Amino acid sequence: MVEGEVQGVGFRSTCCRRATELGLSGWVRNLNDGRVEVQIEGPSLQLNELRLWCERGPSSATVRKVRLSHLPVTGDDWFEIKP
Repeated sequence: MVEGEVQGVGFRSTCCRRATELGLSGWVRNLNDGRVEVQIEGPSLQLNELRLWCERGPSSATVRKVRLSHLPVTGDDWFEIKP
């Protein structure tokens, strides 16, 4: 979960592009409360790299907090932006 000024600043599209470059799968979506939810799976090194990116976000974002949770693996092999 990513909190801050993270909607309307290209966070989802940039996150999707970065995750795809890293070979990760999962999804990203905006929540009604202004947060962005990201679910990703893949090798731990690449997961950590995307986590570090999420802590910064695109240059137009102001990230205040990234909250991590461990979820069951889905086995998907793509990354998408959910509505």
